[in-house]
Amino acid sequence: MKKLKTKKWLNWTSGILFVLILSLGFVSANNEERNFSIVKNLDIFYSLFRELNTYYVDKTDPGELIETAINAMLESLDPYTTFIPEKEMEDFNFMTTGEYAGIGALITRVDDYVYISEPYKGFPADKAGLKAGDKIIAIDGVEMKGKSTEDVSNKLKGPANTEVKVTIERYGSEKPIEITIVRKNIQINPVPYYGLVEDNTGLIILNNFTHNCSEVVEQALEDLKKQGAEKIILDLRGNPGGLLDEAVKVVNLFVPRGSEVVSTKGKIKQWDKVYRATKAPVDTVIPLAIMINRGSASASEIVAGAIQDLDRGVIVGSRSFGKGLVQTTRNLPYNTKLKVTTAKYYIPSGRCIQALDYSHRNEDGSVGYVPDSLVSEFQTLNGRTVYDGGGISPDIVVPRDTFSNIAYALVAQQTIFKYANVFCAEHKSIPEPEEFAVSDEMYNHFTGFVLSLDDFKYTSASRERFKKLVEAAKSEGYYDLNKEEFEALEEKLNVDVSFDLKNFRDEVEDLLANELLKRFYYQEGAIKYALKDDKVLKKTIEVINDEGYYRGILNGTVLSHAGDRLRR
Repeated sequence: MKKLKTKKWLNWTSGILFVLILSLGFVSANNEERNFSIVKNLDIFYSLFRELNTYYVDKTDPGELIETAINAMLESLDPYTTFIPEKEMEDFNFMTTGEYAGIGALITRVDDYVYISEPYKGFPADKAGLKAGDKIIAIDGVEMKGKSTEDVSNKLKGPANTEVKVTIERYGSEKPIEITIVRKNIQINPVPYYGLVEDNTGLIILNNFTHNCSEVVEQALEDLKKQGAEKIILDLRGNPGGLLDEAVKVVNLFVPRGSEVVSTKGKIKQWDKVYRATKAPVDTVIPLAIMINRGSASASEIVAGAIQDLDRGVIVGSRSFGKGLVQTTRNLPYNTKLKVTTAKYYIPSGRCIQALDYSHRNEDGSVGYVPDSLVSEFQTLNGRTVYDGGGISPDIVVPRDTFSNIAYALVAQQTIFKYANVFCAEHKSIPEPEEFAVSDEMYNHFTGFVLSLDDFKYTSASRERFKKLVEAAKSEGYYDLNKEEFEALEEKLNVDVSFDLKNFRDEVEDLLANELLKRFYYQEGAIKYALKDDKVLKKTIEVINDEGYYRGILNGTVLSHAGDRLRR
């Protein structure tokens, strides 16, 4: 019976493939050689697939084999051309719309269980009483031990207005708690915070370019102006992008109708398009600054790049990610899709956002060093010199924060998360974000908690460098000659957790405060606290308050980093 089913499946696949091959043969009569190559290689692939399914020693899953083949094929292209199987469609829709049906909470995996990481304020999980730190031990009676975050997420999601029973363990509670939650359509606010950071300077934080986000930004802008804002800062740090049309509409809030914002150019010329501001703007003269970093990508780079090229505002921070490739979603059979790169983005000066070589990037995927030989000059509307080569270089560069190894370890090993569970069980409140500070008593308590953990381990930066030194010394023959000295130095470089917690208190303290404030005041509270000591924001306020300096950057009388090749 299994052989018969496999044979029917292969015959059906063969028929589909035959039709595909025939159709490809008529795509272009002027490209017979290419069409023959396509038909030839599809025939080879089908024959190999048929032989593999028939004769391979172990049982194979045709669907898994094909998906593996598809993914491997697409990986040979750019990083953004991807296959979206049916099981991932819900996540894909959430990325583009910011909307899904579920309980409204972030989750995270800690050891063998998935925990509630952050319930969104006012959404079903929050209203039902779920709290950050709750361990999910069962959903609708099904044990969740050992399940992945994806498995748990799928169980929590479901049609709106349906119930889901979540059994949790909460630190400090003796017995498990069962909570019934009614799922709702969840629309994540793309603007988690806006407000006055000075008497006349407004800040808008935009996290994603999801559907209608431009309307939310416009409402925030109008409200800030009513509150007395005479200058605007748009924070796009960490914004990974989203919908192109929304990026154009956000730029349109600040530039005259008819202004070119971005254009797309690809292989299919009839798809090339110039996107312009089509509506009446809200304000074309209010001083504007945009903050970006390596996490600002795609639509964020279109907004920052267009504002820079049109000399409408100054850009502050660090160079952006460098994603300037346009993806078009094509429907495939059985509720699957292909997200395929079809063009590149070009901002008003004519430069391309995309890194020239997307195969050599930093560890986080952002654009790495680009040699001068691959960089071209372009001119902004006022004649300022800017460069391509990948991403947007800010007018004012503020060096990125780098974290110590112990800070990374505290986050990666969920140590701060675990401590917050203990702290929140013992404390019912903390001061408001504007007044909150990590006291010596609190930090000492945290230090004691970390030192009590047997499984908290990490390697210091010094020890990592020492390891490389030893490797080099051994390869050159110096290690054996100085073995005692190397061993003595190694002993001195052993990790001292207590010392590192004291030495790197400032950054550890910020991470701890962020986690605690999210527990008591949600995401907005954590944002308010972070803004108090945000050096990029402080520099941006300094620039936008100095009218002569601000105008000098835009008219080219003050040299900015974006036009300084030596600082690339």
